[in-house]
Amino acid sequence: MEIPLLRYQSISLDQIQNSYGFPFPFASNKVFREKSLFPGCYFSFNKRWKNPFRIIKCSLMEQGLKPRPKPNKMNIEELKESDLGETQIKKKSSVGICSQIEKLVLNKRYTEALELFEILEFEGGFDVGTSTYDALVSACIGLKSIRGVKRVFNYMLSTGFEPDQYMRNRVLLMHVKCGMMIDARNLFNEMPERNLVTCNMIIAGLIDLGEYLEAFRLFLDMWEEFSDCGSRTFATMIRASAGLGLLSVGKQLHSCALKMRDGDDTFVSCALIDMYSKCGSIEDAQGVFDEMPEKNTVGWNSIMAGYALHGYSEEALDLYHEMRDSGVKMDHFTFSIIIRICTRLASLEHARQAHAGLVRNGFGLDIVANTALVDFYCKWGRIEDARHVFDKMPCKNVISWNALIAGYGNHGRGEEAIELFEQMLLEGMRPNHVTYLAVLSACSHSGLSERGWEIFHCMSRDHKVKPRAMHYACMIELLGREGLLDEAFALIRSVPFKPTTNMWAALLTACRVNGNLELGKFAAEKLYGMEPEKLCNYVVLLNIYNSSGKLKEAAEVVQTLRRKGLRMLPVCSWIEVKKQPHVFFSGDKTHVQTKEMYEKVDSLMLEISKHGYVPDKGTLLPDVDEQEQRVMKYHSEKLAIAFGLINTPDWTPLQIVQSHRICSDCHNAIKLIGMITEREIVVRDASRFHHFKDGICSCGDYW
Repeated sequence: MEIPLLRYQSISLDQIQNSYGFPFPFASNKVFREKSLFPGCYFSFNKRWKNPFRIIKCSLMEQGLKPRPKPNKMNIEELKESDLGETQIKKKSSVGICSQIEKLVLNKRYTEALELFEILEFEGGFDVGTSTYDALVSACIGLKSIRGVKRVFNYMLSTGFEPDQYMRNRVLLMHVKCGMMIDARNLFNEMPERNLVTCNMIIAGLIDLGEYLEAFRLFLDMWEEFSDCGSRTFATMIRASAGLGLLSVGKQLHSCALKMRDGDDTFVSCALIDMYSKCGSIEDAQGVFDEMPEKNTVGWNSIMAGYALHGYSEEALDLYHEMRDSGVKMDHFTFSIIIRICTRLASLEHARQAHAGLVRNGFGLDIVANTALVDFYCKWGRIEDARHVFDKMPCKNVISWNALIAGYGNHGRGEEAIELFEQMLLEGMRPNHVTYLAVLSACSHSGLSERGWEIFHCMSRDHKVKPRAMHYACMIELLGREGLLDEAFALIRSVPFKPTTNMWAALLTACRVNGNLELGKFAAEKLYGMEPEKLCNYVVLLNIYNSSGKLKEAAEVVQTLRRKGLRMLPVCSWIEVKKQPHVFFSGDKTHVQTKEMYEKVDSLMLEISKHGYVPDKGTLLPDVDEQEQRVMKYHSEKLAIAFGLINTPDWTPLQIVQSHRICSDCHNAIKLIGMITEREIVVRDASRFHHFKDGICSCGDYW
């Protein structure tokens, strides 16, 4: 078969030393022999290892260890001497207990297996065979129990167990999988015999910890020793190059894999797709995917995730349809990716289809996919659906709780967010900084000042979570809602780090709402210095000047905008009716129902004027152009609402999505439109959700 990526054939691994920004010479082994890579440890490759697996391609750690070679006990007198001295230990039979341990592990009852192992520990001196230790290793890995690892390993040493190469690798794997990398490194250095499986374990452990350079050092030493390492090793190192963000190194590994005839290996191909995507080359990722001889589930997931990562959501959705039509089995990761893509596209219908597919394919209880569903439903106005999915989850992690708490907060339901937070604590779930950000944001969105401060103070006191800049920004917003601008400014000055843009922006917004010109100008100047090209900072100050009657100062801000080449952008709103999205721009006359929509808007404006509505012409949006200001009566959100009222039954709520913050005029108008039509109207703007019902908005008019 013709190799597709011929441009990589001319690259060799030795050329990695010329890669951009790589801090050490790849072609020389000198650096590895002059300096220990880890404190107290040294990777030595001076002697060639006996490798019983030379005819077997190296694989991932668990797969690479099977089938198990026949026991070939090695002499480890040094271990016996250090732990047993010259004392001869009398071995006792433990066939019954060992058999029960192995059966428990076979049925994945790991905790019970380790509890039964306590009998052997307590009495000591039992003769435990390789198969039982193998089972105990599996139990420790399954539970990720550091204590279990130490117990099993210490018992091995105390009884003088002589492991073969297979069991040495299993013990090393046990330490790596449980995150005990310091002990794993020491074990690696002390092993009298190593094979490629051994090295792959320690390299994979380093990569899992993010120690990519150390992994490369060891890999290059392996390469010099063997000049061959197997397809799974290439896949692992390609993952390391993705972690470093070095496209050039990834390409050289790709070239080497092709030369070693591992380029068509499924694991290598999937790793390459992921690497190219993360390094910004989606075209190369697509090229690798197209040339895969057999496109499996992981390959499809990788390319879809790559397109989604670069913002090509519609293309990723098309790939999902191709995958479905190809007959490839989908897994829970597939549905998780699609649900996240639907979150970007605001596609409720596709998300519901993915939800149905998730249940239909037997992943209805998967924690990752269900958490993605909770997040989707929260972000697109279906908070009750989100709560239903959440309540049905048999197992929840902190991310699941955070998603729903944030959802309640964004919908202006702060009390429920706090109740959920308290329920989370009662169930023994430990909150993290994201949890506190979600619940504090809920307090600030709903104006729950007293509860907000209680929660803020318990962060570090009760759960040792150090407040970050975003947490302080929430508290500044809380103070701003109460009009306590001096206190908000004092809080900024008292933080134990340099104030961030989010903190100054929260103060600037508070100044605009409360009409504090001087402090607002000071906050705006701070933001100018930190974000000189961010348009909304100028426009918020422009709104302050306009509302305060400072027309000269307002004109100066406008001149500054023109001088910097900054301009407001046209914006849009859209509504989904009968499973079809409909997009509207301000003053839009391209829709087939333009006449009916404009007539509906005119009648609505006339009706709400009888209830006290007066057009607000004094506020400019941070991202709305001048033309849109001239057609305020026909803003995009008003047209979308008119279209929804015409084309949906009277009892259904309307949900509008827009690319910008809702303006004060539309905010006031929609409150009254919802009241006179007796409709619930939900608007998701660039900042938060606004639930309009009975003439009231969930944001408390702090828009």
